[in-house]
Formats: sequence, C-alpha cells, structure tokens
Amino acid sequence: MPPRVPDPATESPIRLVGTTRGAPSLAQLPPLGLYIHLPWCLRKCPYCDFNSHEWRGQDDALPAEVERRYIEALVADLESVLPSVWGRGVQTIFIGGGTPSLFSPDAIDALLAAVRARVRLAAQAEITLEANPGTFEAGRFAAFARAGVTRLSIGVQSFDDVSLRAIGRVHDGAQARAAVAEAARHFETFNIDLMYALPGQTLPMLERDLETALGFEPPHLSAYHLSLEPNTLFASRPPADLPDDDAAADMQSLIEARLADAGLRRYEVSAFARPGHRCRHNLNYWEFGDYLGIGAGAHAKISSHAGIVRQARLRHPQRYLDAALGGAAVETERRVTASELPFEFMLNALRLVDGVPAAMFGERTGLSLSAIATPLRRALDAGLLDPDPAWLRASPRGLDFLNDLQALFLASG
Repeated sequence: MPPRVPDPATESPIRLVGTTRGAPSLAQLPPLGLYIHLPWCLRKCPYCDFNSHEWRGQDDALPAEVERRYIEALVADLESVLPSVWGRGVQTIFIGGGTPSLFSPDAIDALLAAVRARVRLAAQAEITLEANPGTFEAGRFAAFARAGVTRLSIGVQSFDDVSLRAIGRVHDGAQARAAVAEAARHFETFNIDLMYALPGQTLPMLERDLETALGFEPPHLSAYHLSLEPNTLFASRPPADLPDDDAAADMQSLIEARLADAGLRRYEVSAFARPGHRCRHNLNYWEFGDYLGIGAGAHAKISSHAGIVRQARLRHPQRYLDAALGGAAVETERRVTASELPFEFMLNALRLVDGVPAAMFGERTGLSLSAIATPLRRALDAGLLDPDPAWLRASPRGLDFLNDLQALFLASG
C-alpha cells in the first residue's frame, strides 16, 4: 500500500500569512546569524570554488596594516547593513574564508570587539573560526580562544601525506595532527573537516583517516565527497585516479557506520556531532534562518515583514576594500519571489536528517504548505519523503537521492 499523502489544505498547522502569487509576508522573523568572510589563503586549492585569493606577500603572515584596513572595511560594511536588522539580536558568528587563521589573534580580537560594540550579541553566542593546519603555530589557537572564539573548524581534509599532496594542500599529516591536538586542548567544541573519494584513495586509507580523527575524540566531524566544481583547476584538469561511484558509496557507508559507533550522530548530509555539539550557525542556514554577510564575496539573507532579500558583496578583496570603506560593498541585491521560496527552503531543510517541522515552512517563507502540495505528493509517491504530515523530512532513500528530491521543488511556486 502506498503511503498516505497528507492533504495540506486540511492537515497543515500553518496559518496562511501571504499568498503564492503576491509577495509573501512573514508573521515573525527567524533567528539571525553573522557571517564574516576573510578572503586570503596561502595557496588556492585545485578543488576550491570559494571566494579565496592567494596571499602573495613576502612571507606567510598578513601585514598588520592589511589586517587593520580589512577590519575597517568589515566594520563599515556591518554599519551599512545594520538598519535592515535594527533591534534584532545575533545568535551566532561564523568567520570563514579563505583561511581566517591567517589573521593574527590580535586582529580577530579587534574584529570581535568591533562587532560586539555594534550588534546585540547573544550571551552564549557560538563564534566559529575556520583554521587550516598550514597556519598553525603553538599558542595561536589558545589566543583565538582568549579573543572570544568558542568553536574552531579545522580544514584537515586528510591525515595522509599522499592524499594531501594529491589535493594540493599546504600542510602535511604531522601538522594536521598537531593542529587538532592543540584545538582539543583549548576548545570544548571543535570540528574536523575530512574529505573522501580523493585521488588514489582506497577504503583502508579512508579508514586510517577516520581512526586518526576519532583518536582526538572530536565533538563534531564533517565529511565531504570531493567534487569537481566549475571554474576550478580540478574541473579543467581532473585527476586520473578518482574512486568510481561504487567505491565512493562504500566510503560513505564506512564513514556513517564508523562515526555512529564512535557516538557521532549524522544530523546533516555531511555533518556528524555528539549531543550538544551541532553547529548552531549552520543549523540556522539549513532551517532557512537569516544571516548578515560581510566581507569580500559574502552573501546575506535578510527577512522583514515585507519579504526576503538576498545580497552579495563584491568578490575581489581590493575592490571590496575600496567600496566598503565608502559604504557601497553590496554588488547585487534582490527580493526573493514567491515562486523561488519553495525550492530555496527545501534545498536547505531537506539536508537535515531529522528534517524540520512542517509548520516551519510557513513561518520562514510566508507561504501556505499548499504551495508545495504537488511536489510533496510526487516525492511521497517516489518514496523520497517521510510520510509523517507533521514533518518535512527526506526518507533514507531520499537522502541517497537528495538532488532528485530537491529538484522536485524547483517549479512549485
């Protein structure tokens, strides 16, 4: 017997706040985070499609003057966007890149002090900093903690020297182990980023990476399949010895089983955590919350009672610096239409293993659940969606074919 399809018209707990044809309005605003982009890195990795730019100075340290000017630009950028979120508190901060740990602890301290002086930061705010082992120095992570960072995310990718060379990382396995050990000493919550399906990687090699990572008892671990993204070196010159789809699927199964045995529960497609250590900032993204985005190339999503606006900052660091200091860092700004909202919401929410309450669709988009009645039925018929009408949640099959599931909502407006 096929699963019972819920009738959104009679079973949805959502109050219709807007319409699928007009501009939707929100009855209440979602939580607000702050993303800060620091764009420089030591070397551009061949798989990376983020807005990162190699630092071409005389040494591996950013000059104090560069740090100072960039922070001035960030502060000017933040001040320019504050009127759109006036009175709202900030729950989380995520400092990403690039390689934010290229910035000195003193610079991060100054940046966070400037933010605190301008926004109402929650008392127990989560403040994440991305760090790479190639910028690791003894004592540096402890200084980041003193500056107010509460969570470190370490871009290890692998502990294997051969794999690290194959993906163009600047650090080796010894540096990676030293960096994670230092993070574990100074942070109650930290994340290890690993990648799999790397050039020449075998199942035993991945197993060794997992065992090394788990030896540090990480509260959080992210595991990403290496993908060949457009406009990257790997896209134009793919490595010849990438694992095939069957091998990659075996690797994914190994990751899920081994991390579950170690007490790390998968809560998002690529994220695993112990109880109490999920990344609150990223959860806000996946639950279609709001976020300010400042820094070169940063994106923002800002809701108001009139609808939802998305912004993108200028990407090139020097152009961003000049524009932000003049109060004009935003390159593009657009209002999200009612027809776009279902896909944008489901693209994020369906990444969560537990999904989201069905009521959240209306709360975060201003639309009735009837706006996605047709794709919901198709997803249920295909066995891609959990039939519980109170939740929007991918089935186990839906998580395996997530792109297909998300694509059903593209034309639902």
